[in-house]
Amino acid sequence: MENDKNLQTAMFAAGCFWGVEQTFRELPGVVSTEVGYTGGTVKNPTYEQVCTSRTGHAETVRIQYDPTKISYDKLLETFFANHNPTTVDRQGPDVGPQYRSAIFYENAEQEAAAKAYKEKLDKSGKFHSPIATQIVPAQDFFRAEEYHQQYLEKRGQKVCH
Repeated sequence: MENDKNLQTAMFAAGCFWGVEQTFRELPGVVSTEVGYTGGTVKNPTYEQVCTSRTGHAETVRIQYDPTKISYDKLLETFFANHNPTTVDRQGPDVGPQYRSAIFYENAEQEAAAKAYKEKLDKSGKFHSPIATQIVPAQDFFRAEEYHQQYLEKRGQKVCH
């Protein structure tokens, strides 16, 4: 991740992190992304440990973005538009707490924005079930193994939108 004082960080979990990372990488204003694990109890977990569903971690994308080029609200819009936020511990065929929908906020502004966006979306009637996305404080982020970074891009694959 780059180290520019003007950049901000956001962390989202929305199922398998490969496609989530690719979706955010394509947004103008996103400077860098990395996939990893957060929200669990084990320090420096491996992919194999997270896949057991016993560490409590979610597959997460950490994003650095330039707030003069993309807003946190635009990141929230992208997050909610690209997965099913009404399922608990599941995205498509992927099942387990590591695939949960979660926003890991970095500060009070992100927390307020995420809660307001979720409430607005819930009231909109867009989804037939309540939004199950967790909105929780950011915890330690553990970078996933290198082969997971930009996984789809390395294989010449695109995300289906």
